[in-house]
Amino acid sequence: MIVRNLETNQVTEQEIRLPSAQEIVWIHLLRPTPSEVQQVVGDLFGCHPLVVEDCTKLNQRPKMDRYKDHIFLTFFAVVDKKLTHVEIGIVIGANFLITITKQPLGFIDDLRRELLAVTERTEHPGLMLHRLLDHCVDGYTDVTDHIEDLVDQLERRVFHNPYLHVSKDVFQHKRAIHKLRRIIAEEKTIIGSITHHTFPYTRAETDVYFIDVYDHLSRVVDSLDTFRESFSGLLELQMNMKSDRMNEIMKTLTIISSIFLPLTFVVGLYGMNFKDIPELNWSFGYAYVWVVLIAVSVVMWLIFKWKKWI
Repeated sequence: MIVRNLETNQVTEQEIRLPSAQEIVWIHLLRPTPSEVQQVVGDLFGCHPLVVEDCTKLNQRPKMDRYKDHIFLTFFAVVDKKLTHVEIGIVIGANFLITITKQPLGFIDDLRRELLAVTERTEHPGLMLHRLLDHCVDGYTDVTDHIEDLVDQLERRVFHNPYLHVSKDVFQHKRAIHKLRRIIAEEKTIIGSITHHTFPYTRAETDVYFIDVYDHLSRVVDSLDTFRESFSGLLELQMNMKSDRMNEIMKTLTIISSIFLPLTFVVGLYGMNFKDIPELNWSFGYAYVWVVLIAVSVVMWLIFKWKKWI
């Protein structure tokens, strides 16, 4: 755990223990067993049994539960480009901050080094809580940048070839975005509660930092809404382009059929088995038929051009 001594202003790493009245600590538990959670959260810090249960299971939606001398929060971090989210159980008290995760998070080590290097960020638990939540929200921003690139890439691919099978990928991304948006919207409510209501473990000068986190979450939610609309519009674009392509094909086939229709009539006329057909006895009858066929084709093509059908 990371310990700050308020008398000496020194920040050090020590074994997990109960802090004194002059110390502020941050404890991170990675993949703890139920007995470890009970020992640290329940026995050592005396948290409510419901908090111990929530820290053990970690299957909650974003929420904030208030108890007599501590508060339990649930927040989520996104760990990859597939929008996989990891739950973080957070217990905050007057002089301690406890975080529990079932998967390793890259920014936890960064936060540990940051708190050891910048002692001002360990002045009180609320400030450490802000740094933790801010790292989570920074991960959301990276995700929105990735989704924006993905949408642009899919739009280019569909515009180049509207017959690509992208509907499965689009629906998967929309479902993942919907889940992430629901989580972030609930996290906005939590940050709003910390900002606009009396939160016992922060200070007035810290509120501006939580307001900044709230603004970041608002922008992320707006971006996710835009991306959902973009994915829906992408499917509509693909359907419209397919329809346009099909109309062009049908138009081409119709024009060809219209040109060959009178030619078929001429050929069928001279293919009849009547005895008296004058042109059959002409010396240049074959050439005459070809001239008629070509003339009819040219006239039909000129009519189509005049009508602006081609």
